[in-house]
Amino acid sequence: MATLLDEVFMTKKQNILQKAFFNRDACEVAESLLGKIIREKFGENWLSAQIIETEAYYINEKGSHASLGYTHKRRALFMPPGTIYMYYARGKDSLNISSKGKGNAVLIKSGIPYLSGINSKNMIDIMQSNNPLNDGKPSRSPMKLCSGQTILCKSLGITVKEWDQKQFDSNQFFIEDVDIQPSKIINTKRLGIPFGRGEHLLYRFIDFDNVKYCTKNPLTVKNNQFGKDYFIIKPSRFLHP
Repeated sequence: MATLLDEVFMTKKQNILQKAFFNRDACEVAESLLGKIIREKFGENWLSAQIIETEAYYINEKGSHASLGYTHKRRALFMPPGTIYMYYARGKDSLNISSKGKGNAVLIKSGIPYLSGINSKNMIDIMQSNNPLNDGKPSRSPMKLCSGQTILCKSLGITVKEWDQKQFDSNQFFIEDVDIQPSKIINTKRLGIPFGRGEHLLYRFIDFDNVKYCTKNPLTVKNNQFGKDYFIIKPSRFLHP
């Protein structure tokens, strides 16, 4: 039986990102995804998160999985733009989407819960239940439920087993444009890239307005220099192609 949220979302299908959105340069897609909303139907409930941090990856640089060559596990990276690529990062689920050019993709690095006013409390309760703390505390604070690529997937119930190498589904799992645009964007280095594998490349994008909820705030990292380790740029490519 359709719920109220089903009816609300299904009347807004025109706002769902289509394959053309992802059929662009990986950095352009990564920048453009900031402010977009991930929607995942978990049981009878819709869970939502606003994307605040992304990273771009290219086949021709050693930081990417695709640079290691084609395998069945990495097949999604060589499939059409907009294909979901999921893998286990330290044993936990991580969400990526293929972009223009075989092997190129964008990693969804972190987000914040998107509270639309409809069933918001129930949504937070479910996300906290999906992603409990391990130190005896009752639950994560709502704004920290998606502050990392694996806890974002865990909070939303997005798994490798269900979605790797699949296409988005407007009835189950999609990304929506609700016309949120960051006032400024932080462009900086990606995280966790080993020395000599493109650790210097500025392929990470963060919503300036929500930087305190990202994986690691580049503005507070010791010895980080503006104009070298990070830049602050104006949003420039947020309209659909």
